[in-house]
Amino acid sequence: MALQDTLDQLRSVDFNDLELNNIGTWPSPVKLLLMVLLFAAVALGGYFYYLTDKRDALQQAEAEEVELRAEFEDKAQRATNLDAYRQQQKEMEETFGALLRQLPSDTEVPGLLEDITRTAIDNELTIRSIDLKPEQRTEFYVELPIDIVVEGDYHKIGTFVSGVANLSRIVTLHDFKISPEASAQDLKMSILAKTYRYLDEDE
Repeated sequence: MALQDTLDQLRSVDFNDLELNNIGTWPSPVKLLLMVLLFAAVALGGYFYYLTDKRDALQQAEAEEVELRAEFEDKAQRATNLDAYRQQQKEMEETFGALLRQLPSDTEVPGLLEDITRTAIDNELTIRSIDLKPEQRTEFYVELPIDIVVEGDYHKIGTFVSGVANLSRIVTLHDFKISPEASAQDLKMSILAKTYRYLDEDE
């Protein structure tokens, strides 16, 4: 009944008669209502100015936790596979070394020219010219361009090209040009062959 009495008293209050400068004379139900409203305002203010910031900080911390957990799992996985990675690195170094050994040194270039000449002769081609061009340097290796001009039968020229491409040293072929010769059976082919050598640290 006390609550009902309080509500009845609030209904009977003429709020226009209340003076802000004299709150102490307000009826008790009005004072109680004012206290409830003030408490609610303080609670809402505290939520928006304090709890909201804490909630944002919590969400950020949770996101960082997820990121750190993923990073930890990744590092743990790497640590588990460390031996496999080391073995893979060793195999890659061996493969790289094998590739480097396929690059001729300066002293091996004459031998490479002999191999090209022998391949042409074995295929019964006439060698018009084999000319070394100036070296082209890159960051890790040096290109050695070689202009080759040969004459002969179409099929034998094809076999020659295949033979040069399959030499034990790395040779790439570029800029094919084939033109007919005076003889109806012979063709002239000019081609740019490139071989490579490793660029020494002293160079």
